[in-house]
Amino acid sequence: MNRRRFIYNSSIASLSVLGLNSCTQLFRDVKITILHSNDVHSQIEPFPVNHNRFPNRGGFARRANIFEGIRSVNPNTLIFDAGDIFQGTPYFNFFQGELELKLMKEMGYNAATIGNHEFDAGLDTLKKNILKTNFQFIISNYDFVNTELEGITTPYKIYRKEGVKIGVFGLGIELKGLVNPDLYKETKYYDPVEISYEMVKVLKNEKKCDLIICVSHLGHEYSSDKISDTKLAQLTSGIDLIIGGHTHTFLKEPLIIKNRNSDNVIINQVGSGGVYLGRIDFNFTNTNKSNTNSILEV
Repeated sequence: MNRRRFIYNSSIASLSVLGLNSCTQLFRDVKITILHSNDVHSQIEPFPVNHNRFPNRGGFARRANIFEGIRSVNPNTLIFDAGDIFQGTPYFNFFQGELELKLMKEMGYNAATIGNHEFDAGLDTLKKNILKTNFQFIISNYDFVNTELEGITTPYKIYRKEGVKIGVFGLGIELKGLVNPDLYKETKYYDPVEISYEMVKVLKNEKKCDLIICVSHLGHEYSSDKISDTKLAQLTSGIDLIIGGHTHTFLKEPLIIKNRNSDNVIINQVGSGGVYLGRIDFNFTNTNKSNTNSILEV
């Protein structure tokens, strides 16, 4: 079967509003909805009513309600987190990450990549929590051989929705100088660009995926030569969507830039604390390829 062509439709969803404005009449054939969060930092409950930036905003319960509403409209929905799930409230200090992963599993998250704060309680605790909650972490450029996480994570995952194959891989930031070596131990970090080439080769060329998503904790953009989501998109090819994290960047609408083959790459990141939820809709058709972008309030 030839690779299906798709139309991009993108939206950003605010957690402070629980309704869904349906635009299903715009779509034909198979619509794949991608929901994503990043840098939630253990914000289980909404921010306090006297918070200076996000009074009574966010919270896992509200996000769960949004997930339920969107999945009821489109069962072809996948949910990802771009890392730094942990650290920031007493919930992490007390539960050491178990509560966050348990709730995210129950909410319907398909997977997350590993952020630097996922190491804060150590590899042994992270392993115990992953096994206890059966939560899926996708990370491609960390090598956990000879550590507690060996064999616990996966470099990529393929999801199938009504005949559409979605390939997902994950990228983490360099840990040296950012995380205490005692916490990540013998974990090896590999160049994200080289790993992306390998993942695209596997997912696109060998596995024949129709859509390739990178869930990234590299950061959106830097003034230095440090690898970021924007640099990754420009230096690689074959990636359709980069879901970002780490820099707490809030994009009012997804950024679309050209990759090394002059094809479009969508990049999105939605701040921090779970106040916003990203939504990208991919519409797969048998017509010619075209691109449209829109913002839908939730």
